[in-house]
Amino acid sequence: MEEILRDIANRKFAPVYFLHGEESFFIDKIEETIEAHALTEAEKGFNQTLLYGKDVDHLILMDYLRRYPMMSERQVVILREAQEMKGLGELIGYIDNPMPTTLFVVCFKHKKYDMSTKFGKALKAKATVFEAKKLYDNQVADWISGYCRSQGMTIEPKAAALMAEYLGTELSKVANEIGKLALNLSKGTAINEKHIETYVGISKDFNVYELQKAIAGRDLQKLAMIRNYFEANIRKNPLIVTVSSLFSFFSKVYMLHFIKSSSDAEKVKTLELRSDWFLKDYKLAANNYNLAQTRAILGLLRQYDLRSKGVETDLTSTGEEELMKELFWKMLNSPPN
Repeated sequence: MEEILRDIANRKFAPVYFLHGEESFFIDKIEETIEAHALTEAEKGFNQTLLYGKDVDHLILMDYLRRYPMMSERQVVILREAQEMKGLGELIGYIDNPMPTTLFVVCFKHKKYDMSTKFGKALKAKATVFEAKKLYDNQVADWISGYCRSQGMTIEPKAAALMAEYLGTELSKVANEIGKLALNLSKGTAINEKHIETYVGISKDFNVYELQKAIAGRDLQKLAMIRNYFEANIRKNPLIVTVSSLFSFFSKVYMLHFIKSSSDAEKVKTLELRSDWFLKDYKLAANNYNLAQTRAILGLLRQYDLRSKGVETDLTSTGEEELMKELFWKMLNSPPN
């Protein structure tokens, strides 16, 4: 993606861009960059056309694509929501022989296009194709660090991990929150947990990472404080999200029991951690919960995941707060063998 963006910024354009895949943020980013560099503001009035897949067929689209630009070296035709267009594959003739004065951008979102089809093979041969893949959970924090750098800031590892945990893999949402930080902080700022608390609204003291650490270390006082905060702010800390985070954490603790003799570097790689800085909490939990206890905790988390979704639990009479209190008590009192 970076190479595509760099070429566009240097005004090295391909005749056709086919952008497809599950992560809409990347598709939007490339489209926005093309819009910013392909035409001047004065040229856009006559030479930029925005169409939507559900509103056009291939014949109408071909009419736009074959037009000549007006008082400009090129025209830009952007097809959004191309996945909703009937007869998209009928454009194969154009892909094989595009207009040299037309820059055609196809935004096919939410899924991968089948490149084994006749149209897909033509695209691979003639167009610039970019597949926008969803990031895995363990990739988001690194992406946040890189995106912050692109905005003229840096971010501390724990702050990046905190944002990734709470905001998930929806990059448009993450980028929006980083935008808030960029508006309120000066260039060159090293973003820390306090900044995240102030401008994003995620507590630096009462969050899932501090919860994991409290459970891992059997810190009853800290756990009680976090539980009270979560219960008082249940909408920001829903049980289903808390359970998911704890399940991910203890799944890695479970794996750690089988690789205790490995080097820290091997453990970091096996557990898919960003660095050995994150390893210490998993080690602490493995020391405080043996294999049988860890297995029992994973069973509890599966059970409460279902209960948080209303399975065998009437959430109107038993609130999330009560379920959370039950879960934490059972985790700390998991059988010793």
